[in-house]
Amino acid sequence: MIRRSLFIAAAAAMALSACSPKPAAEGPKDTIVFSILSTESAQNMESYWKPILVDMEKQTGLKVKPFFSSNYSSLIVAMGADQTDVGWFSNQSGLEAVRRSGGEVFARTFDPSGTDGYKSVIIVPADSKLTLADLLKCDKTLDFGIGDKKSTSGTLAPMTYVFIPAGKKPDTCFKTVLSASHDANLFAVANKKLDAATNNTTALRLNDNRGGAQSNKIKVIWESPVLPEDPIVWRKKLDPVLKEKVRQFFLTYGQGDTPVAAQQRANLAKLSMGGFLAADDTHLLVVREMEALEQFGLAKETGDAAKIAAAQKALDGVKAERVAAQGKAGLPAPAN
Repeated sequence: MIRRSLFIAAAAAMALSACSPKPAAEGPKDTIVFSILSTESAQNMESYWKPILVDMEKQTGLKVKPFFSSNYSSLIVAMGADQTDVGWFSNQSGLEAVRRSGGEVFARTFDPSGTDGYKSVIIVPADSKLTLADLLKCDKTLDFGIGDKKSTSGTLAPMTYVFIPAGKKPDTCFKTVLSASHDANLFAVANKKLDAATNNTTALRLNDNRGGAQSNKIKVIWESPVLPEDPIVWRKKLDPVLKEKVRQFFLTYGQGDTPVAAQQRANLAKLSMGGFLAADDTHLLVVREMEALEQFGLAKETGDAAKIAAAQKALDGVKAERVAAQGKAGLPAPAN
């Protein structure tokens, strides 16, 4: 029995090893694993990121292994298990990587248009007469698409700004609720497979820029306040020498007036990125505040005075942190 159990355990370990990226510690010291959130097909994302990763190898002298996943949680777990070293995250998944996986924000993207941030949206077919009020009737007649649970624009923002303030929950509002990537939700609404879905302005713009017809077959019926751009996160315990090489790459990539820099910006434009700016964990304060707002709304639904007071205290604490961080950076305090 013991031998059989050992054999099963060994087989399971081999299977897990075969389908998971190798931990960085097992590879040579000149190798890093870079995780990439697949907001659309992995094949497409690989084609967009490949020239950037090639440039990263040239500049840093490191071997860079990509790890693509459309599952936000798998990216968080992989970093926590030291299977990835650096990654491009959404804000909420990046926050979880910092909290649970020993991650640390060191850079953030910025948009080539000059607009600092993007918006969560709810989309419907272009000829649909549905309004946000119609969605919030919650009569279980509509099919709705939402994002991954760790998606900032796909789930956190619409929950924070739409459903919770209205005292509604998607699961009890709609006939069906399907969780998928931004790309999949866009196609589903454009093809009238879904009545409405969450998305974001970056995904819609990229579809239009790439000649996709889907962005012309939908319309936006709700948009959120501006959300912060995406963070780049590394493991805190990553070798300081490797950290500095990676940092220098991101903060100089696409900068300057040379033909090389112009080509780098062209590579980034395919991902609706203009480049990268230095950042730290305070970049995630806006998302932490959204999260606290969500929890405050849920506490109010319970009618429990103690829970409401605790949620209010947590929200006030995050707001105070954000004001302090903005003041330290020389930025005006938020109006709210």
